[in-house]
Amino acid sequence: MTLRVMEKGDLASFVERLIASEPGAVGPVRKDGKHVFARLASVEDLDLAYTTTLLPPKKYLFPPQETLLRFRLGAPPVVEPVLEAPPLVVIGVHPCDLRGIWATDRAFGDDHVDTNYRARREAITLIGADCLPDEHCFCTSVGSHLPEPASFDLFVTDIGDAVTVEIGSERGRALLERYARSREATAADLAGLQKRRHAKEAAVKARLNVDVQMLPLLLESVSTSPLWEQLGAKCLSCGNCNLVCPTCYCFDVGDLMQLNLEEGERIRRWDGCTLVDFATVAGGHNFRREAKSRVRHRYYRKFQYLMTRYGRSFCTGCGRCSRSCLAHINPPETINALLAEAEREEA
Repeated sequence: MTLRVMEKGDLASFVERLIASEPGAVGPVRKDGKHVFARLASVEDLDLAYTTTLLPPKKYLFPPQETLLRFRLGAPPVVEPVLEAPPLVVIGVHPCDLRGIWATDRAFGDDHVDTNYRARREAITLIGADCLPDEHCFCTSVGSHLPEPASFDLFVTDIGDAVTVEIGSERGRALLERYARSREATAADLAGLQKRRHAKEAAVKARLNVDVQMLPLLLESVSTSPLWEQLGAKCLSCGNCNLVCPTCYCFDVGDLMQLNLEEGERIRRWDGCTLVDFATVAGGHNFRREAKSRVRHRYYRKFQYLMTRYGRSFCTGCGRCSRSCLAHINPPETINALLAEAEREEA
């Protein structure tokens, strides 16, 4: 780990130079009592003292809606692929969202590379920032409370009078050398970094009562639990949990025709497994017609299917789904209830 240190005033100057010199910069901005990632006009817009944003920075890598190609009918028809990946600096990305980006990197780049996603990923510079959790965060239970290695270019941690800056890539190193004034970290700086991380861990109140690595086995034994029926009866199938999740990457694809019926666009937009029609296939058949099966699928996707493949939770513990769920369904309570049920049956 290469670690540098900046004074607080130098951090502000660094951000100001980034905004002025780079093609585009976004970061957490306070809006109507909430925080959102948005364009930064000046360093005064940036608010790093936030717990979470409404949507994760995933929206810059995998937009809620994007055009994949444009076409024009004729003899022969004309098809033009659309690939928009402008350079962008994203400032203030929390460790849980860096884990989310790691997950979407797997989804769009492991077996089949998605050219649109990959182009945006390569065009984006990620500057992470540490945080202090609220009552909904359970990042320590899923191991996403520390910055995900190889997922960021720079990572900033507030240690009081100064900030540590971890360099995660050559791109990040170049930005730091070009725009910032920094110094080597001292023993006192390292002690301050550890103190900050311990304080963060102590601040996490929501927890899973089981080692996250045991969840695939636990879920294997509770697939017919009555809890799924109870959660299905509560779930409104609104899709809020899918929309705010940093690791949900399902989408739908469709064509939009112009009124002349000669030109159009093929677009893709976010979709979600908790929506009523998500699992509807040809012939109108829906193999997850009941809400309980959709809720269960969401949990198995985060904590079993993909964990079995990658050995890591695909829930980042950010708490966005807990905050946005109108039915007050949340992962820690659900997992802990399933664990308690399994222990009772075993006893």
